[in-house]
Amino acid sequence: MRVIDLSLPIADGMPVYPGDPEVKVKVAHTYECHTWELRQLSMGSHTGTHVDAPSHMHPGAATLDELPLERFFGASRVVRLEDPAWPAGRGLFFAESVGLEILDRLAVLRPPFVGGELSEQLERALLGIGIVTYTGLQGLDRLPDGTDFMFYGFPLRIVSGDGSPVRAVAVVEDEPA
Repeated sequence: MRVIDLSLPIADGMPVYPGDPEVKVKVAHTYECHTWELRQLSMGSHTGTHVDAPSHMHPGAATLDELPLERFFGASRVVRLEDPAWPAGRGLFFAESVGLEILDRLAVLRPPFVGGELSEQLERALLGIGIVTYTGLQGLDRLPDGTDFMFYGFPLRIVSGDGSPVRAVAVVEDEPA
């Protein structure tokens, strides 16, 4: 099996969505002064590769700490707009930019989560029907077409959390030799 990291690195001053908090990563303790190293992090809950809870765009909707852990991992597949059928019962990821034109298909399938380059309108609509979204992913093009993989994207356990950075990984079964 192969483990594929789909996460963006978090670094001081990295790009953020316009208006979001600036990312600051500073050394707070050093080996020389404290005998250990420690960094102070300051960033928004939607920094880098992250998951969005329904409460991100819908007041009173489910927050991260209210969602069961099962909502943040599972069998998944990369799908394309032109695919005649998308599989049910798994997370769906898009390697291309997608918008509201796919909402009806997704609403029927009710995947536990959807990820990729999603328009803000699509993200809002998916969160409105309780479908968790992942954005800021990288490397989806390295995943096999037409084959399931296991996806893991656990958020931090933030009380009343609207979103959280995640370490997003795909576990892909190797082809038999």
